[in-house]
Amino acid sequence: MAINSALPLSPSFSDFWQLGKPRVVLVMLVCALVGMLLATPQIPELSVIVISLLGIGLASMGAAAFNHLLDRRFDRLMRRTQQRPLVTEKLQPWQVAGYATLLSLLGLWLLYWEVNALASLLTALSLLGYAVIYTAFLKHATPQNITIGGLAGAMPPLLGWVSITGTIDAYAALLVLIIFAWTPAHFWALAIYRCDDYRQAGVPMLPVTHGLTFTQLQVWLYAWLTVVVSLLPYVVGMSGWVYLLAMLVLNGRWLLINYRVYAHRGKQLLQSSRYAFWFSIRYILYCFLFLLLDHYLI
Repeated sequence: MAINSALPLSPSFSDFWQLGKPRVVLVMLVCALVGMLLATPQIPELSVIVISLLGIGLASMGAAAFNHLLDRRFDRLMRRTQQRPLVTEKLQPWQVAGYATLLSLLGLWLLYWEVNALASLLTALSLLGYAVIYTAFLKHATPQNITIGGLAGAMPPLLGWVSITGTIDAYAALLVLIIFAWTPAHFWALAIYRCDDYRQAGVPMLPVTHGLTFTQLQVWLYAWLTVVVSLLPYVVGMSGWVYLLAMLVLNGRWLLINYRVYAHRGKQLLQSSRYAFWFSIRYILYCFLFLLLDHYLI
């Protein structure tokens, strides 16, 4: 008897897990944890840290799943996203919608009832900013989608800070500003490397609309802006000389790598932009690690 090859594929745990973009969420949770640890002189209660991270993590994975749902038409056209569960039809849209809603509501509920209402509210606004304002509108409306929509992705340290204190502090806002300034150089490096993908999908990323040379200049300028903003914790007295010395070394490496993105052409540009993207993730993690070291050593 012939086998019906059109039968739907059975979803697995890994398919649902992939919807939540766990590697991206892990970086966000590290940034949130840093916000928690910097919020008080002493280490906060472990139970509060765990519940806060769980709530933020669930809501973030819910937002990522909504991103898969809203972007599925474009994901079919891009090489790096053609194996996502919705594209391969291992999952159906109704399954993803239900999963994303469940995770988001569960995360917000945990934050509201077990942490504080402000943390839940700010997390909800971040979820809406990423899943709706950025994914559904800005991403396909303007080449400045990253600079405008980057605020939602910059929120984790503030969410962590508010989870501990219940208040918004200027130092917490400075942590948000660091990620906000860092985001364009980070993401436009990827956009340069994946320019053909974005062009094929019709997504108006900066290299598609304004060309590689203009984007390379923007990466270089935003790299310098990141350096300036990253030194503000020392300038305003949030951190001390340990952070300053460590960041001077890290920023030297950051500028060298991004200068290559600015100066290279052809195959060299593709290689340097890909490396710059991956280094930028380490950069933001090292930056926050140095803040923690300074916070507890001095």
